[in-house]
Amino acid sequence: MQPFFLARQPILDRNENLCAFELLFRASNNAAGANVSDDTLATAQVMVNVFGEMGIAEVLGAHKGFINLDAEFLYSDTVELLPRQQVVLELLETIVVDDAVIARCRELKAMGFSLALDDVLKFGDECKPLLGVVDVVKLDLTQIDPARLPALVKSFRQYPVKLLAEKVEDREQARRCMEMGFDMFQGYYFARPEMLSGKRADPSKKALLNILTLMLSDAENEKIVNAFKERPILAYNLLRMVNSAGSKLTTKISSLSHGLMVLGRRTLQRWVQLLLYATGKGGEVANPLMQLAATRAKLMELIAQQARPRDCDYIDRAFMVGMLSLLDVLMEEPLLEILAHMNLHEDIETALLRRNGDLGELLALCWELESGDAVAVQERLRARPGLTVDALNGAQLEAMGWANNIAM
Repeated sequence: MQPFFLARQPILDRNENLCAFELLFRASNNAAGANVSDDTLATAQVMVNVFGEMGIAEVLGAHKGFINLDAEFLYSDTVELLPRQQVVLELLETIVVDDAVIARCRELKAMGFSLALDDVLKFGDECKPLLGVVDVVKLDLTQIDPARLPALVKSFRQYPVKLLAEKVEDREQARRCMEMGFDMFQGYYFARPEMLSGKRADPSKKALLNILTLMLSDAENEKIVNAFKERPILAYNLLRMVNSAGSKLTTKISSLSHGLMVLGRRTLQRWVQLLLYATGKGGEVANPLMQLAATRAKLMELIAQQARPRDCDYIDRAFMVGMLSLLDVLMEEPLLEILAHMNLHEDIETALLRRNGDLGELLALCWELESGDAVAVQERLRARPGLTVDALNGAQLEAMGWANNIAM
């Protein structure tokens, strides 16, 4: 089978909670990058690998997965093998809607599948016949004149469908779409820093950053425990996270002192990094920023482990770069200012601020995987001959599973 990369793009609800992923196939030798010449082959390979060899639970966790279908795959019996409660069948814009397509969609709907229309650009006759059948309509913001968007939304609101804003570039665009009544949002706008003058970061996040700095400075265990005692809710949330499915511990941690003894400082330090993203909004973990940071960190750790299996310090630094790469978004402050107060290794700072050095290359690889840039990923792999496509896919799968299994 042709080597491939899997891009998993987050879909958020109106509260910016993670509600689904779109799964995108990218051929590893496709010079056109995001363009896939054979939609049927692409979808079939995603289906075989994600729902077969890779395992649906690892890739999606408890969330739904949107999967592209062209006309040929729509009529295939193979589509009926998909887990109908966890997938949304996304009808590509290349499908010509006729009576047969409408009948097939109704048949799949009766089987329990959810359906979506992809890349809708106008309220036209080509999509109206399906508006009583599909569950989601995806509007591509990059292809629609913003002045036309409110009227377009109003037209679709006549039907019982959810509207998904696709390719949301920034938070301002997301806010405008929310005001218009969109139900879901797709894009990495949530992972882009928004610096607001005069706004102070959440005190609990500041406290955690201070605790992390203590740990990085090799402060006494007593100082670290006392810092948590000043904010008991943070200690409670940390213990819940450490005892989650993602830790795979055989012994439940009952206190911070116990955690330091059983886990050791290096491991507990990782959970403190992760906890940074679990504060706010009720302390929920299943948020998109947490998913992204956790997946990046674990993926970088696994690749570093494969490259230098005996270099524990290097492996730890790789994990830290991935985890801290979204600190500016989390804290709503420039990354340079945040890092100035932390005692970080030089190659960590270089990777985070300039994407230079080996760790910077690994971080760039993560970004390219997330965006589905197969050409850039392939170039990175050529520079790392020890890292094959299969090894990268295996590490990506394990990283996704680990991030999905962390539950408060």
